[in-house]
Amino acid sequence: MMEMSSDIFPEGETSDLEKDRVRLWLRILKISRAVETELRERMRTRFNSTLPRFDVMAALYRHREGLKMTELSAALRVSNGNVTGIIERLVTEKFVERIPIPNDRRAMKVRLTPKGREEFAPMARTHQIWINEMLEEIGETDAAVVSSLLDINLNINRSSKSGGGKNE
Repeated sequence: MMEMSSDIFPEGETSDLEKDRVRLWLRILKISRAVETELRERMRTRFNSTLPRFDVMAALYRHREGLKMTELSAALRVSNGNVTGIIERLVTEKFVERIPIPNDRRAMKVRLTPKGREEFAPMARTHQIWINEMLEEIGETDAAVVSSLLDINLNINRSSKSGGGKNE
């Protein structure tokens, strides 16, 4: 990942705080990408699975009664199209079942089958172990502090044509 050099920030145009926030974002992104890359590889080699497949199964595991596809997509913050193929494969493997919704012929819920729950449980436990291995240098207090600091309300102006924030 590219490191931020001082010449990227024109002299006098940005404050130290603005520069620090950009550097912070780049560090978060670098760590996130590194962890995600490692998890993808481990998920592939250990379980012959993908991280998106794991994410879908995790969301369904948390919602034992099942979710509508739109609810599942919202929970994962992706489009319906992104989860449709994964759900189709999980249905074929008998890990997920479709459940009709009474009084709505068009809508269906999807949920993990007992076989799917059984398949997912060891994946979830192993995933947890991997995360703890990767972050083992972070102690309990530091983890709580960082987690608290990252639990921020981002000021994102989504209606701006340029996608910028309040200073535009």
